Amino acid sequence: MQSILLAAGQVFLKFAMARMSPFGWTKEFWCSLLVNWQFAACGICFAAATALWMWMVKTFPLSVAYPMISLSYVFGMIAAIIFFHEEVSIAKWIGVALIMAGCILIAK
Repeated sequence: MQSILLAAGQVFLKFAMARMSPFGWTKEFWCSLLVNWQFAACGICFAAATALWMWMVKTFPLSVAYPMISLSYVFGMIAAIIFFHEEVSIAKWIGVALIMAGCILIAK
């Protein structure tokens, strides 16, 4: 769930940045940031992921918990395909398979 929250936060951040003024230290940029609901959703996802991470670190060995964060890359790539219609090469799919295989080996 923590990896899903991290990926969701990144998706909301990408949507938020697309709706905002160009990045800069300007009043327009910061005002567009403060009224952007996708940016707020991004923060909520990251805050929830952080709270869940604190529980995971307390509950599980770090050598098991930390590698599982890599699943957020898998969820992020799937989200990129669904929400942003990005094309994914075979090399990236192989990378996803390797990440998932590594998580399975670590979890055992």
